[in-house]
Formats: sequence, structure tokens, C-alpha cells
Amino acid sequence: MNLFTRLSIWLFCAAVAVWLVAPTLVIVPISFAQKKSLAFPPDGFSLQWYANLFQNPEWSRSIISSLKVAVIVAAVATIIGTVAALGLERMKARPAGLVRAILITPMIVPGVVMAIGIYAVYLDHQLVGTLTGYVLAHSMLAIPFVVIAVGASLSVFDARLETAAASLGASRLATFFTITLPLIAPGILSGLLFAFVTSFDEVIVALFINSPAMKTLPVQIYASMTRDSDPTVAAVGTLMFAATTIIIAAGLWFGTRRRRS
Repeated sequence: MNLFTRLSIWLFCAAVAVWLVAPTLVIVPISFAQKKSLAFPPDGFSLQWYANLFQNPEWSRSIISSLKVAVIVAAVATIIGTVAALGLERMKARPAGLVRAILITPMIVPGVVMAIGIYAVYLDHQLVGTLTGYVLAHSMLAIPFVVIAVGASLSVFDARLETAAASLGASRLATFFTITLPLIAPGILSGLLFAFVTSFDEVIVALFINSPAMKTLPVQIYASMTRDSDPTVAAVGTLMFAATTIIIAAGLWFGTRRRRS
């Protein structure tokens, strides 16, 4: 591959990256606007919308609620998704394919359809607006990402290592913790991060099951846009974008470093 071809590929990739990220980056200067407007480019410079974000109790409560739900969902979805991926890897090809298709159904079914079904069930069991309700709903949406991420690690995992450990007298539990788990750790970490971000950013289902007592950050953003339309939502979006980027970048860096070592 000559220099011109490599340069063309890099320029094309850079153009696509800018095209994908540019709409998100627009909110960054808007978050520092001086006037109560979402106009771009903004007039003046001010940090008042960031101050409003942390001083307003509604925003503070929604941030705490989202973090609490996302942390629990990340743990629950990672455990269930990892166990499911391990089980699928040891099943026969045809049943495994059917079960895998069922597990990733939440990624395929439209979010509104999922939200209506969850809301109907929650009304009967009084789970609307509860921490348990949020965790169950968001875990359902996050588990497929863990299954895919861990499954990708298992697809390149050498099962002969487990056989060798067993032949040397290691129990199944010891083999899992000393051989299997360290080698698929990057996939588990990726699934954990995706589960956290999926829960933290989810808005469609959260709109259906929220209550005045418990409201997640995306729902608060939606309510603010329909009621106030001030740059506070841009400040929230900027912080969410920065946090998500750091989390995903850290996960990719750790996974890459782990594979190299």
C-alpha cells in the first residue's frame, strides 16, 4: 500500500469521525453561553449553567439516581451476561444460536415497544418509579451487550488451556478463576462499561417508568427541554459526553494493554 492510498484512507476515516462527532461537539460551546438560549454560536461566556446544574436539587437528585441505577445494573448485567456467554459457549451449535438470538432480542425490539410492555407489567406489580424497577428494566437492556462482549472474548479463547489445567489436577472452579477468567477479563470489562453506559444514557423506558420520587438524568434532560430549554441541558450533555468518552477510552486502553501483555 503506497503513501497516497494510506493518506486517502486516513483522511476518509477522519472525515467520517468528524461527521459523527460534530453534532455532539456543538453542545460544548452552547453550555458556556451567557444568555438563556440554545442558539449556536453562543454570545458571551459564562459558567452559570454548570453552577445551576449542581445547585438545583432536581438535577442533583437525577444525577445521583442515574449513577445509583447504572452501578447496580452494571454489576447485575455483567454477572448474568458473563454466565450466559459461558453457557452459550459450551452448548451445541443449534441450541446456542437460538438462545443467543433470544438474549439479544432487547437490542432488536424497538425501544417504545419494550417500554410499553415493561410499563404494563410494572403497573400490576407496583414497580413504577422504584429502584428495583429501574434495575430490572435496564438490566434487561444491558445484558445483550455483555453477552456479545464476553462471547467475543470466548470465541478466541483456547479451550485446550482448561483441558491442560484439568489434566494437572485443577478443579473446575480453580481452572475458571486462574485460567478462564483472566483471559476473558477484557471482554467482561467491555461488557461492564457498555452496561453502565446503556443504563446511564437510557431514556425511552425511563420515561415510561419514572415518578416524581425517582427520576433519572435523561428523563430530567427531556423534562427540562420541554419546560425550560436553557443551556443547563447543554452543560449536562457536555459532562455526559466527557464521562462516557473517558470510560470507553479507559476500557479500550485496558483491553489493548491486557491483550499485548
